[in-house]
Amino acid sequence: MSKAPLLSTTEQSPPPGLLARAFDSDLAYSFLRSPITMAAAAVVLLFALIALFAPWVSPRNPFDLATVSLLDSLLPPSWAEGGDARFLLGTDDQGRDLLSAIFYGTRISLVVGLASVAFAALLGISLGLLSGYLGGTLDAVIMRIADVQLTFPAILIALLIDGVVTALIGSQGDADTAYFVLILSIGLSFWVQYARTVRGSTMVEKSKEYVQAARLMGLSSFTIMRRHILPNVMGPVLVIATINLALAIILEATLSFLGVGVPPTEPSLGTLIRVGNDFLFSGEWWITFFPGLALALLALAVNLLGDWLRDALNPKLR
Repeated sequence: MSKAPLLSTTEQSPPPGLLARAFDSDLAYSFLRSPITMAAAAVVLLFALIALFAPWVSPRNPFDLATVSLLDSLLPPSWAEGGDARFLLGTDDQGRDLLSAIFYGTRISLVVGLASVAFAALLGISLGLLSGYLGGTLDAVIMRIADVQLTFPAILIALLIDGVVTALIGSQGDADTAYFVLILSIGLSFWVQYARTVRGSTMVEKSKEYVQAARLMGLSSFTIMRRHILPNVMGPVLVIATINLALAIILEATLSFLGVGVPPTEPSLGTLIRVGNDFLFSGEWWITFFPGLALALLALAVNLLGDWLRDALNPKLR
């Protein structure tokens, strides 16, 4: 009489969770081996937390007229001669606490930068997918428009769009309208990079077997582009978006410095630098220096993250 085989009582270990797989990924390995990248990520995280919790971490509210006094205007930093202990980094020409204004200005810069990059990516990815997958006349028209726009610097495109939109809706718009125009101007200045990159990747992907199999299954072109091609072309897009975030933040500050960005009453970093520039030669250097330092640190940290992400996602460098 044969014996029945004994059942194994050893239980299989559960599959690793999402967090464990993230720490075991190539991106995490590359990130943890780069001290510069970790420092840049810490700086970006710090600025993001400051922007998110600006109303709670700021010493004062620069929008609250009850806490702003012209008698406190143009005070130097607290450690300098003539400084006030209430204002660590000094005050601007309106008596606003410069540290609080930088916190709120960082919030404005990040919101405008993220919204502009999101709009540019959405527009560029959509046009790139349509151009690369459908081809023909649509591809030629989109690419010729992109070629024409590439002949002009982004700042000129943003100024042109801002001027046209302002002329159409009038110059007496509220703050929300000014933000909308600014995001639209910056977003339309950056969509070309996404469109050209996604178009090239789409032209490669659409000739592969999985796309041909999806066609044989009767899936529509929109479904194939959204479900099958789009996830495979997002790697370069993430790199472009990270680098463009720094460019968008700088472009917003440039437009605000030129007086066509956010309203003058909003303490954005570009506005603070423009205000400080008027008083720079009279000795009030802190109004320009500290907002400019914050802008430079934020843009540099985002750029370093973009450079790391570009190298980490490049299979030739692994």
